[in-house]
Amino acid sequence: MASSLLKSGTMLSVLTLASRLLGLLREMTKARFLGTSALSDAFTVAFVIPNLLRRLFAENSISVAFIPTFRNFLAENNKEETRAFLSSCFTFISFAVTSVVVLGILITPWIVPFFGTAEAETVFLTRIMFPYLAVISVAAFFQGILNGVKIFLPSGFTPVLFNLCVIGFTWLFRDAAGNPARAMAFGVTAGGCLQAAFQLPFVLRTGFRFSFTPLRRAFSNPGTRTVLRLVGPTVFGMAAYQLNDLVSTILAGNAGEGVVSSLQYSLRLQELILGIFAVTIGTVILPDLSGLAAEKRWEGFNRMLLHAAESIVLICVPVSVFSWICAEDLVRLLFAGRSFGADSVALTVGAFRMHTLGLFFIALNRVISPAFYAQHNTKSPTMAGIASFACNILLALFLAPVFRGPGIALALSLASAANTLFLFLLMRRYPEFSFRTLLAGTAGYTLKIALFSAAAGFLLFYFRDSIRSLCAGLGGGKILQEGLPLCLCALLFGGTGAALLALGRDKLFASVLSYFRRKK
Repeated sequence: MASSLLKSGTMLSVLTLASRLLGLLREMTKARFLGTSALSDAFTVAFVIPNLLRRLFAENSISVAFIPTFRNFLAENNKEETRAFLSSCFTFISFAVTSVVVLGILITPWIVPFFGTAEAETVFLTRIMFPYLAVISVAAFFQGILNGVKIFLPSGFTPVLFNLCVIGFTWLFRDAAGNPARAMAFGVTAGGCLQAAFQLPFVLRTGFRFSFTPLRRAFSNPGTRTVLRLVGPTVFGMAAYQLNDLVSTILAGNAGEGVVSSLQYSLRLQELILGIFAVTIGTVILPDLSGLAAEKRWEGFNRMLLHAAESIVLICVPVSVFSWICAEDLVRLLFAGRSFGADSVALTVGAFRMHTLGLFFIALNRVISPAFYAQHNTKSPTMAGIASFACNILLALFLAPVFRGPGIALALSLASAANTLFLFLLMRRYPEFSFRTLLAGTAGYTLKIALFSAAAGFLLFYFRDSIRSLCAGLGGGKILQEGLPLCLCALLFGGTGAALLALGRDKLFASVLSYFRRKK
């Protein structure tokens, strides 16, 4: 099972790694031209608003409702009904997001003042990027079709195109657009168009066809009603979850110049790790979990879920420990220079260390939630999301005035841990979950990997300064001065951890090694 997960996700992981690295390069470009200035805060806030709606409507609808419903149509093997369902969904999505975009552009001047940033520039940037919501929602619809038939690579490649587009626009049009922030904003909308256009030929190649249909027919389609019924209960819960970002951004925008941007840079580092592993595993297992649930093969369902959770533990716990210890090295290497000075480094390091505390829990949530969705159970993740949102808001309101950016980041990490706890507790209500096996297996493996990571981290902490001192005398530029000691630290930490796993005869680690040996 572990080998199957690894095989399915390897190529998607490579593409996701490329995407996240380019996303990091996008943030490095932003740091070079904008740093943690007021203009950087304006762009960050402007992008948060349409991006929040994208996560709520596009990603939520696809993962929670569209793919399970689409899989049911495929199982029935009725081409006409499947085509009617796709046409109805396409029509509904196009109508809904276009309406939201138009409304959003109109009311932007009344939304922006809450964020405490430069109002005129933020309004302008937000209006440039609002159409991104429409095109990326269509791209998400295409992704749902492809993922529904277990085609993951085209959708995995589109974020690469998006990031290249934003980076290219920033470098090429920063002067023509008026400033680098505006160039980035135009790049965001263009990148969304590219994501949708790239996937369309692959969708057509599958043989599925769809077109616009009258709105009344779209709303009355049984498949569309099923999607809306599944999405409906989660919209409130997901809205609460996504409001974490919104409220955090508002608090950060009013906490002082640069706080919003420092949190964004920190989150980019966090998302690099999450995107490589958690999103990949969650994306790959959802169709299989849906199939196992539909066939009521609960033993295989729970076995796959446990292996997925253990895979998250094996990666995210050690990476969190390493990131905490080497946070300053990472931030200096990736962002420092030109407009990103010592103050920007300090702001970002403080936030990143607090974000690393929640990385494991966020990753685990992205694996556990699809297990509920695969059973058409959207209420449980909704309840957990609402509880997590309440925790985050209360903690952020308490911590932000005192600790500013790090306080807001810590609130999110603690809320993510609470979300994980709520999801596990909710499992007890449903006999389909092997609750005790899942909880004991995940908790036991987490403790084991945490102990190994602590041992490797202690060795790294002891030798880190010596490694930096040794490399300091080599001269060279930033890459050599900052990158070489970081690589040596990573080798020391990773080698120690791998040795401990090998000595402990870890089965999951052994299956990973066995897989790559066979590939050779």
